[in-house]
Amino acid sequence: MQEIERYSGRARAQHWWIVVCSILLAITGMFLFLSWFGPASWWGYSRLVHRIAAVGFVAIPVIYALMNPKSTLEWIKEAFTWGKDDLGWLKSAPTYYFGLDIVPMPPQDRSNTGQKLWMLVVILTSIIFVISGALMWFFKGIVGPGVFQWAVFAHDVAFITAGAMLLVHVILGSVHPRFTEALRSMVTGKVTAHYAKSHHGKWYDRITSGKKA
Repeated sequence: MQEIERYSGRARAQHWWIVVCSILLAITGMFLFLSWFGPASWWGYSRLVHRIAAVGFVAIPVIYALMNPKSTLEWIKEAFTWGKDDLGWLKSAPTYYFGLDIVPMPPQDRSNTGQKLWMLVVILTSIIFVISGALMWFFKGIVGPGVFQWAVFAHDVAFITAGAMLLVHVILGSVHPRFTEALRSMVTGKVTAHYAKSHHGKWYDRITSGKKA
């Protein structure tokens, strides 16, 4: 069966690094938020682990972007590029994801509309995480209490938003029967030609015609 490369080794390594950091940030963040959790706060080590994971969460994407500026800019551009096919996808999405029948979906590029929604959430909440986290870490006692509380609030809202979308991302990418190759592609870097054609028709036609991927 013909297979097509979808993710490079660097992209996959960055993805799984972010996954590990995100899990650590989520667990320790909840321990810090629920201070009454007792021993689950790791006897004071939650804050240290949270900060170490935060550094990794920020540093690795920055290093990747510096090493791969072109692909990084293309990824950001793709997240913010929307057209009529994306609107058509949104219209058909409920039936496609939750219905028994397979409905015709507008052809998609390297990332479909749902993935672009996730990409937007990642970009926007990451910006909020970095700014609010820096205020709470480095400027506690320097900024006013009102600013500090707003930073905490923004951090929490970003966590709830990203966490909810992450659950959707994990479920669709690992157990949804119509996306059976999504998780495998993030391990092997490849998808079958059939999957690429049916889920990312525009991208498939472009790479098979010899044009820029």
